[in-house]
Amino acid sequence: MASAAEMAAKQTRPRYFKNDAEPQRRDPYKQLVASLKRLIDDSPPKTQLPGGGIYYGPISVAYLLFVLHPLYPEIEIEGQTLGYWSAEYLKQAQAHMKVYPGPSFDKCGVSDDIMCILALDAASTKDPDMAAELCRYAAVTADEQAGDEWLYGRAGYLYLLRMVRQTFPDREDILELIDDTADEVIEAIMDSPRPWKWHGKAYVGSVHGGIGIITQIILTDPTWAPKLEADLAAMLSYQYDSGNWPSAIPPGKDRLVQVCHGAPGVVLSLMTLQPHFPKLKDRIDRAIRKGRECIVERGLLTKEPCLCHGISGNALALDDRDFEHFLSYTTGHEMKSLEKDGMMEKSDDPAGLWTGEAGRAWTWAIADKKLEKKLLGYNDI
Repeated sequence: MASAAEMAAKQTRPRYFKNDAEPQRRDPYKQLVASLKRLIDDSPPKTQLPGGGIYYGPISVAYLLFVLHPLYPEIEIEGQTLGYWSAEYLKQAQAHMKVYPGPSFDKCGVSDDIMCILALDAASTKDPDMAAELCRYAAVTADEQAGDEWLYGRAGYLYLLRMVRQTFPDREDILELIDDTADEVIEAIMDSPRPWKWHGKAYVGSVHGGIGIITQIILTDPTWAPKLEADLAAMLSYQYDSGNWPSAIPPGKDRLVQVCHGAPGVVLSLMTLQPHFPKLKDRIDRAIRKGRECIVERGLLTKEPCLCHGISGNALALDDRDFEHFLSYTTGHEMKSLEKDGMMEKSDDPAGLWTGEAGRAWTWAIADKKLEKKLLGYNDI
């Protein structure tokens, strides 16, 4: 629990600091290795508490390292490859299988540990039985009370299905099973009343809102685009004059500029969706441009750099020059400096993919390999 001093500091700390320094750039490969070393040294597998799916916790770290290993087979931490460490973090998660409640209508997809372990196991071992078992959980998401958003709902399940699908390019039976399962999930989402709601609120953003749901559907099956055009047009209409988006509808104060709520997550989603909505191209172009202006101005957040609600995620929505400049604030040295100045709010889960160091490593890898700027676990597949 936070101390009185920490609570007071949080209340007085601004949401962001001014972006008035000269553009900077750091060596991305050097920073990637340093980030991975901090991740494994400061948060070794045995210390990771179970839970979090691929959002935070040991499975999320295992997933990052699983994805990075083929890109960086030469990197070794403590004398071991990233593939070795991925397996170690996954073992830590598997050791607690008995304590996981399993997916339910109000918590499934990328936040559920059983589903995420199955998906990562199936992807890493190419085991068709595990793929089939993952598909059987469609019965849970079919519940009429199930949520539709990405973090706890059906849309996140679509991501896991895509993760596994790419592992079986030559298995027609598995591909058909996964596609049939995805169809069932998408139809359930499309049958939900509009606007989609989570906990009674019509959220807009990528993590809990409509733009995240549309993104997961289109990445899974682009043929749904014509039926989602009106929904996406509505999302575009919600943009503030500032370039930001509200957290939910009806809109409140223009406050949050982060991936989960605000312009960064919407811009990243629009970058993915644009090719599938040619009639909205000009509107999407304008929305991205205005959104980026907002992020450049208000996106250097005082929360610990991460994908969900920090500088790392915000950086991914920007062009190369601003992307590199934003990342310069996520080095170990810069973070210590910000913390010393009382300008950084520590993460509740400092290792996780969407909450901490693992996400920072992902952005450094994108900068180093010049990969498409995407969110691992959201729109990278």
